[in-house]
Amino acid sequence: MKEAIQKDIIETFKNLNAILFLFSQEEFNIIPGNDCWSAGQTAQHLILACSGYPKLFSGRTQETDRKYDEKVKDIKALFLNFDIKMDSPDFLKPAAIDYNKDSLSSTFHHIESDLLHAAETMDLTLTCLDFELPGFGKFTIFEWISFALIHIQRHTKQLNNIFKQVAKS
Repeated sequence: MKEAIQKDIIETFKNLNAILFLFSQEEFNIIPGNDCWSAGQTAQHLILACSGYPKLFSGRTQETDRKYDEKVKDIKALFLNFDIKMDSPDFLKPAAIDYNKDSLSSTFHHIESDLLHAAETMDLTLTCLDFELPGFGKFTIFEWISFALIHIQRHTKQLNNIFKQVAKS
């Protein structure tokens, strides 16, 4: 389990970093259309959503009375369905400002390190009690890491689409 999730972390961040690398600093902040985010805003959204995991994982936990990965299939079914447009909760909405690509890329490196450290050192089967995802309930540490990766995968696809739009402008 630990080896597989670590491999997924590395692969997911490799793909994210590959698309971020393609954007120039100027392209990074171009909004490709109405009701869209720039690549910078999309990246900032992911940072807001994927930060704070070490604090969550070291908070209150308990033994899990179900399969430790039970909710992953439902997370995938929702977040990897690209036919639906989701509305982010306000606390995860990025500000409408210009973002520094290098700064955000550096933050992703720290998030990746945090997730790898947690995957290596923590009991991934424990349920976190201090926060829950609306509609899903409480997650195990494994499910939280999986959620982060699936969420990043969703927005990596979005970043690829943004790049196709802004690179030709």
